[in-house]
Amino acid sequence: MKRNVLWSLLASALSVALVDPAAHAEGDREAGKKKFYSCAGCHGIEGYSNAYPMYHVPRIGGQHADYVVAALKSYQTGARKHVGMHGNASPLSEDDLQDIAAYVSAFRSITVNLPVEGNVGAGERKAMECASCHGGDGNTEAKSGYPRLAGQYENYLVKALRDYKSGARKNAIMGGIAGALSEQDIENVAAFYASQKKGLIVVQD
Repeated sequence: MKRNVLWSLLASALSVALVDPAAHAEGDREAGKKKFYSCAGCHGIEGYSNAYPMYHVPRIGGQHADYVVAALKSYQTGARKHVGMHGNASPLSEDDLQDIAAYVSAFRSITVNLPVEGNVGAGERKAMECASCHGGDGNTEAKSGYPRLAGQYENYLVKALRDYKSGARKNAIMGGIAGALSEQDIENVAAFYASQKKGLIVVQD
């Protein structure tokens, strides 16, 4: 119990740092739809996979706009490492980020259903430690600073957790949480979130 309370307090304190205050500005969805063209080749294809290492390119349709901006800025600075994403994100201005995020947040989510491999029940029990930030079913509130995990590709979540555990992906809270997970825990937590349905999403036509 004390450990869960501590994580909740730390997570709340960190949430301010996760999202730039400027990310709360409202972007132009129509402009973002045009600027999304360079992203659609990967993020607009059902079941599309990263070549190496092999994992599904994450579903971003319906993701919170604030988190999309924060993630793109992390790719710009190199805090999150991916050659393709760094190249695509680097030339984007603040307006570009806001516009793309506004479009993505209302973009139709890919709904291809893939079987999960981990133990969903065991993952649900372990994911209780994640609920204070990511919500009980992976559907966080907008403006929370934390991403939706519900319905995300299982192997992408596994990759993200492994990277947090190894330190390849840097975040003080996630590094500590993922570091305490076994490989089986990682696979089960990923299976649980991948099996959850996303909450209500406004769809951009």
